[in-house]
Amino acid sequence: MLIQEMTEAECLSILTRTRLGRLACAHENQPYVVPIYFAYDRPYVYAFTTPGQKIEWMRCNPFVCLEVDEVEDSDQWMSVIVTGHYEELQDLPPWKDRSLHALELLNKNAGWWKAGCESSHLRDPAQPLTPVFYRIRIDRITGRRATPSPADPERASTHSYTQGIQGWLHKVCHVFSGTSAGGEGTKGPG
Repeated sequence: MLIQEMTEAECLSILTRTRLGRLACAHENQPYVVPIYFAYDRPYVYAFTTPGQKIEWMRCNPFVCLEVDEVEDSDQWMSVIVTGHYEELQDLPPWKDRSLHALELLNKNAGWWKAGCESSHLRDPAQPLTPVFYRIRIDRITGRRATPSPADPERASTHSYTQGIQGWLHKVCHVFSGTSAGGEGTKGPG
């Protein structure tokens, strides 16, 4: 497998065509990661939810991270990381147009609201749904792409490197399972 850095344009292209990502936030040194549906419109990622832990934490600490993947198989994938700032789009006159813009973008994809509504219903079915539209201002975006290794002379050295790692991993697994690499029943560290 060959891993390469992606250009900013390639990363933004993935944000444009992808709808599901994982949002990370943190509060008092505790990380929290949740899946979200989103819509990208430069320079923001727009999303919807209902009040809960994620919103409480982002209100306290607006620094967030969004991770988005496109995976074909274990040797062919793309992963994009967005770091940015949470901005709540309140239902007040100065924010009204931004909230409507978020709604317009999200409405282009069916079911964008389901995850936020369902999680609210699980927390407290008697509680009325309170929509929260928000956006992430993108401060930085990076990405990596994995592609299958080409069949060339270098592949032989990659193969021996991979075999070396697998041999090392095999030895480590045996130590922790209580047997040595040779198969004797020796006790591991401990």
